Amino acid sequence: MNTDQLPRREFLTMLASAFSAAAIDWDSFPSARPHPGATNDYDVIVIGSGLGGLSCAAAFARQGFRPLVIEQHDKPGGFATAFSRPGGYVFDVSLHSTTVQERNGIYNLIGGFPEITDVEFLLHPTLIRMILPEHDIRVPQRDPQAYIKNLCDLFPEEKEGILGLFDDMGGLSGEIGRLSNAKGQVDMSRFPVEFPHLYALNGKTWGQMADTRIKNARLKAIISGQWVYYGLPPSKLSCYYYALPFTGYLHEGGFYPKGRSQAISHALAGFIEAHGGKILLNTRVDRILLNHNEATGVAIAGGREFSSRVVVSNASPFETFQRMIPGQQGLGEYMAKWQQYSVSLSCFQVFLGLKEDLVGKLAIPDSEIFVEPSYDPEAGYARMLAGDIENTGFCITLYDNIKGGYSPAGKNTVNILTLQGYAPWEKFESDYMSGNKAEYRKEKERMAEVLIRRAEKVLLPGLSSAIEVKEIGTPLTNIRYTGHHRGAIYGWDQTVNNSGNTRAGHPTPIKNLYIAGAWSRPGHGYGAVIQSGLECFSEIVKSW
Repeated sequence: MNTDQLPRREFLTMLASAFSAAAIDWDSFPSARPHPGATNDYDVIVIGSGLGGLSCAAAFARQGFRPLVIEQHDKPGGFATAFSRPGGYVFDVSLHSTTVQERNGIYNLIGGFPEITDVEFLLHPTLIRMILPEHDIRVPQRDPQAYIKNLCDLFPEEKEGILGLFDDMGGLSGEIGRLSNAKGQVDMSRFPVEFPHLYALNGKTWGQMADTRIKNARLKAIISGQWVYYGLPPSKLSCYYYALPFTGYLHEGGFYPKGRSQAISHALAGFIEAHGGKILLNTRVDRILLNHNEATGVAIAGGREFSSRVVVSNASPFETFQRMIPGQQGLGEYMAKWQQYSVSLSCFQVFLGLKEDLVGKLAIPDSEIFVEPSYDPEAGYARMLAGDIENTGFCITLYDNIKGGYSPAGKNTVNILTLQGYAPWEKFESDYMSGNKAEYRKEKERMAEVLIRRAEKVLLPGLSSAIEVKEIGTPLTNIRYTGHHRGAIYGWDQTVNNSGNTRAGHPTPIKNLYIAGAWSRPGHGYGAVIQSGLECFSEIVKSW
């Protein structure tokens, strides 16, 4: 996007809306009187209990409004859940690492909800470890200067570029903070001077941002190593969606919650119910009720109806507009906008319970380990799309190195994950949905064995013989439990043309119907979707 083609005010609005301040001023929002408990009439109905839906409902409940959350699964959380298997193993569905705020020396502050104090987060021993063909690099926690020094020692001829790139990332982060705090009160005639990084980098990919400073392809691959957290290679990923979270991780650290990601979901769900809201599990919304293009509630299986002032969908737009309100007139232009976006990658995961403390025996100190077979992330992305399990990069998470007692005594819990396109699984979809899974199971077992063998070779010798429990998750598994289109784990891809003000907002063409979560602003990730729910709540109550 060329900023010269935008009116100055529109340019500012686009940037400010893309990076609204995380802090929320609760005193600026209205409060409601308590409602009678036994009624099917609510202030807001939230479809889906992912973290975006839970945070939105929790915000309403906090202000005294009465939310109803309806979830098809038997537990709240969406991808922020965990599941148990025999032998005492409890596996996290998705979370590897996140950032969190500190309060009184304890990392237990979930953004926007200072009253929630019962989820404590633990620091990974190192931020990440990257194993590449000729490099094995550990990124230290909360010590960006040590990481920069390590890179300069490895690539001394690139020292000036390394320092320049990290200065650019720091400058970008600082300017976005100042822009958010300014709340739009900026002299646009001085914007290029006051916000030089924002002005220069708007509309750029992360690859373009890195290319201005770094020449060595291997160094670029190393610095870009966390691209898999965001689902796109450098040539496609908006520079904001790499530089900002990467800077945050380097300075603030990577954490994991006690009680797994399910603890976050349970904390938000408990907050909702403690403040007068209600959560219905094992319940599927059949349709959104409309009256003259205005959402008035929902109907669930069996025909039971609930009414509300507004409806917030935490489900995907495909579920919302193609299944819950099919054939609705006046949505053509809105739905056509989706054609500009691409659906994110899904993932393939192997969850392993080991009958021995293999990690301790091998004295591996790391917890989050990226394995990349090449220095070409673009080729790596193509292999992920194709499901080339023999050659794709993957991540190994050793949860026991974050917290003692994560696994049963003398045992380990291991996760092996690779991003993956949906195309390799599309041929199994109809059989899978009808319960005919023989060929599907054969293929997922084949892929799992390949990943286990590769993990065994690069990091965990003896892994195969130590396995006591094995579970496998595929893109079809993601569809089954979350309903996400094509098993997408990031919603829409965070490309240049789908970031900031060009990303789908919370309102929809149907009055009183909103969306929140990874398919909306500001984007995907635990912190981002919680913020999305808060932003959606804010827009709704301000309209009231």
